[in-house]
Amino acid sequence: MKRKVRSFRAKLCLYFIFYTAVIFALLWLLQTVFLQGTYNRMLIRNTRAAAEEIAASAFGTGDPAADQPDRDDFGANSLDTDRIDAIALENSLLVYVTDREGAIIYSTDSYKGNYAHDGQGDHDGSANPYLQDEELDYQQAAYRSLPDGYDAFLVELAEGGGTLEKKSDTQYVYGKYLDDGKVLYVGVTLDPVGAAARIIRVQLLIVTGLSLALAVLLAFLIARRFAKPITFLSTQAARLGDDDYHAGGRDGFCAETDRLGEILDRTDQKLREAKSYQRDLLANISHDLRTPLTMIRGYAESIRDFGGEEEQRTEDADIIIQESDRLSALVNEILEYSELQANGGEMETETVDMSELVTKVVAQFEPLFRAKGGTVRKEIAPGLTVKGNAGRLQRAVYNLLDNAIRHTKESEGIRVALCQKGDRVRVEVSDYGGGIPAEQLPHIWEKYYTYRQRGKQGVSGLGLAIVRQIVELHGGRCGVDTKEGVGSTFWIEL
Repeated sequence: MKRKVRSFRAKLCLYFIFYTAVIFALLWLLQTVFLQGTYNRMLIRNTRAAAEEIAASAFGTGDPAADQPDRDDFGANSLDTDRIDAIALENSLLVYVTDREGAIIYSTDSYKGNYAHDGQGDHDGSANPYLQDEELDYQQAAYRSLPDGYDAFLVELAEGGGTLEKKSDTQYVYGKYLDDGKVLYVGVTLDPVGAAARIIRVQLLIVTGLSLALAVLLAFLIARRFAKPITFLSTQAARLGDDDYHAGGRDGFCAETDRLGEILDRTDQKLREAKSYQRDLLANISHDLRTPLTMIRGYAESIRDFGGEEEQRTEDADIIIQESDRLSALVNEILEYSELQANGGEMETETVDMSELVTKVVAQFEPLFRAKGGTVRKEIAPGLTVKGNAGRLQRAVYNLLDNAIRHTKESEGIRVALCQKGDRVRVEVSDYGGGIPAEQLPHIWEKYYTYRQRGKQGVSGLGLAIVRQIVELHGGRCGVDTKEGVGSTFWIEL
C-alpha cells in the first residue's frame, strides 16, 4: 500500500509550528525550571566582580601576610566611601570593612542612604546611630552591627589564605584581605524566585498561546506563498511536451523556482524536438525501408513463381542482394547513431595516424568508384596524428567519402585532402555535384535530413549527423564550403 505523503504546504506549516513550539519549550525550561539556578549563578558572579572592584579601586589589593598596622592608623576617612556606597547600591550588597579582629571600620548597604536621611537624629550619612561611648573613633562610619558568625568568618578567611567564598541556600559571602590590615566582607541575599517564577509562568502561558496562534497563521500564509509556485511548476511539469504547455507564468518568487521554471521550458523544447525527430524518423525510415523491402519481396516472388532463364534469375538475385545490403546499411546507421547518443562522450582514445587512416578509407572506395569511371584525387600529407578513437574517426571519414561519391559526377571524380592547419589536422572531401542551396545549409548536419538524397538511393539521413557527433566528441569542428552548380567541400578539423 502506497504511503500517503503530505503536501509541501502542509509540511512547511507543520515545521514552522514545530519550530515555534520548540523555541517556547526551551523558554519555559530556562525561565521556570532553571530560573533559580541561573539567577543564583549570575548573582554570585556579579557579587564577586563587585567585590574585586571595591578591593581594586577603593583600596588596592594587599598581602594577607603583611603585618597589621596600629589601630590608630585606621579610619573611615582613608576609604573611598562614595564609591563603596555606589557599588553596594547598584548590586544590592552588604559591605563591611573591618580590622582583622572584627572591629568595624566602615559598613554600607543599599538602604544606608534612606536610613541616613530618614530624619532620625542628626545623621549626615556617615555618623553611626549605634555608636557607644566606649567605641573608638575609627568606628564612626559603621552604622550597623556585624553579621552573625563574623568571628567564624575571620577564622575561615585566615585559613583560606586571605580569600574566602561561602554559599548557603539563602546567602553568598565573599571575603578578602586588603591593604593596611583591613578585611573586606561582601554579602548578598540569594532570594528565592518562586513568586517571580509563578508570575513569569502566567505571562509565558499568555505569550505562548498568542505566539502559537500567530505561528499557525504565519505558517499558513508562508506555506501558501511558498507552495503556490511549486504547485504551478508541478502542474506545468505534468504537461511537458503537450501542445497546451506554455512557458512563463512565474512571479519571480525566488531564484530557485525561476531557475526550475527555465529548466522546464528547455525540457519542453527538447521534448518537442524529440517528438519532431520521432515523426521525421518514422516518415523517413518508413519511406527508406519500404522501397528495399518491396523490391526484395517482388524479385523473390518472381524467382519463386516464374523461375525464368538462368541469367534472369541471377539478375534478380543480384538485385535482392543489393537491396539487402542497402537495408542493412540503413539499419546499421540508425544503430550507430543511437549508440553514439547513448554513450555520450565515453570512448577509448589513442594516438591515431590520420595519414594512414585516410589512405585506408580511400583505398576501400577507390576500386569501386574507378570501375564506374570516376577518379579519386589524393592530397594526403604524411605523418599527421591526432588523439582520438580510430574506429570512430574512420567512420567519419568513410561517411564523408560515401556522401561525396553519391553526389558527384562520376566522370569528374572526387578529391580527398589531409593537411596541417595551424595546430589542427584538417580533412577535406570535395565532390563535383550540383552544390547545396543556401536555404538547405543550416539543416544538412541534422539527423534524418535527406533533402539531397531524395530521388537517389534511399538513405537514413544520418551520415552527416554521425560525422558531426563523432567530431564533437573529439573536440573538433566540421563544416562545408559549397557553390551551386560547382560542387561542395566537406571538411573536419581535429
